[in-house]
Amino acid sequence: MEKVDILISGGGIAGLTAASAFGAAGFDVICVDPAPPVTERDTKGADLRSTAFLQPAQKLLEDCGLWARLAPHAMPLQTMRIIDAGGAEAEARLTRDFDASEISDAPFGWNLPNWLLRREMLAHVEDAERITFRSGVGTDGLLTRDGEARVRLSDGTHVTARLVVAADGRNSPIRRAAGIETTTTRYGQKALAFAVTHPIPHGNVSTEIHRSGGPFTLVPLPDHDGMPSSAVVWMERGPEAQRLAALDAEAFNEALNARACHVLGPLTLASQIGIWPIISQIADRYSAQRVALIAEAAHVMPPIGAQGLNTSLADLRALLDLARKSPETLGDAAMLDAYHRARHTEVAFRMKGIDMLNRASMMGAQPLRDARAMGLNALYALAPVRRGLMRLGMGGTRD
Repeated sequence: MEKVDILISGGGIAGLTAASAFGAAGFDVICVDPAPPVTERDTKGADLRSTAFLQPAQKLLEDCGLWARLAPHAMPLQTMRIIDAGGAEAEARLTRDFDASEISDAPFGWNLPNWLLRREMLAHVEDAERITFRSGVGTDGLLTRDGEARVRLSDGTHVTARLVVAADGRNSPIRRAAGIETTTTRYGQKALAFAVTHPIPHGNVSTEIHRSGGPFTLVPLPDHDGMPSSAVVWMERGPEAQRLAALDAEAFNEALNARACHVLGPLTLASQIGIWPIISQIADRYSAQRVALIAEAAHVMPPIGAQGLNTSLADLRALLDLARKSPETLGDAAMLDAYHRARHTEVAFRMKGIDMLNRASMMGAQPLRDARAMGLNALYALAPVRRGLMRLGMGGTRD
C-alpha cells in the first residue's frame, strides 16, 4: 500500500493546481483522474471554455511555479465591459466599462483556454519531484480513521494519505463517499462554449452582453489564424441552447452575430461547440474526517464575472495556508474544521450575489429588463460603489 501526505481526486484545472501547490510546499502528492486528459484544441472532448485567473489566483500560480509556463499564453483582461441589450431591438442601449486602472496597476486578470491550461499544467506536474499523476485512474472507495484515510483506486491499488482533497467535480465521488450532502438550484439554462474570430481587436476587454436567457460573454484570447479571437460563453434557457447547438454553421453564425450585437464586427465560429447545464450547488460542509472539498466538489456557480475557478483557488489558498502553518497536523479534525469555517460562509455569500446576477440576466419581460438597465447605470454612477464591486469581484472580502 502506497503512503503519501495528500491524495487529490480530480485532475482538472483545480486538481492540477492543488497538486502543484502542495508539491511546491513540500508535501508528497498523488493526483488521480479517471478521464485521460484532452490537451489539443480540436480534439474530440476538448474543454473549449476559457478561464480568467484574477490577481489573487495569478499570485498562487506564481508561488507554485505554474505561472512561468502559463504567462506566454495568457491574455490580459484590463477592462470588464457590461452591455445591456434588453430593449425592443437586439442592440446595445447601455454600455459601462469597469477598468482595472481604477483600483490597481495590474489587469483584473489573465485569460487562457482550458485545453491549453491542462496541457501546460500536466507538463509541470510531470516534471515535479513530489507529485505523481495517474491518468485513467479514479477513486473507488474511501475509508477514514482519526489518523489517516485509505483510498481504493479503480486500478485495484490502495493509497494511504493524511489528507484527501476532493477536486473531482460537481458529482464528486469522494464527497459522496464522505457522506456530505449538497443543496442544488437549477435554472433551466445551458451554456454554449466555443471560440470565435472577429475583425475588430478585442483590446483586452471582456464583454458581457445582457438581453434575456442569460449573459453572452466574449473573453479575449490570443489571435487565431492571424485574426483577433475570443472565447464565448453563451447562456440560454435549455431548449433554446439545444436548438442553437443543432444549427448548421451558417445559421449558427447568423444567430451568434445577432446575439453579440455586432460589438466586434462579424463573428466567425472557430472551434467545436461545447454545451453544459447551469446550476448553483453548495456542499453542506467543506470537510469530513480526513477529507477536504475544493472547487466544484464544494460549490458550483453560473459562469458570471470569472468567479467559478477563482473561488475554487481561494479554497485552495485557505487549505494550503492551514497545511503550511502546521504540517504535522495535516488533515486532522481541527485543521479541517478551520478550513470549513474559513470558506463556507464566504462562498455562500458570493454565490447569492452570482445567483441574483444570473436571474437578472434571464429577465424576459420588458419592464424588468428596463429596471435591470437602470440598476446597472445607478451602480456604475457611484464611484465608491463601482470600485468596491470591482475589488469584491477580484476576490476581496466584504467590509
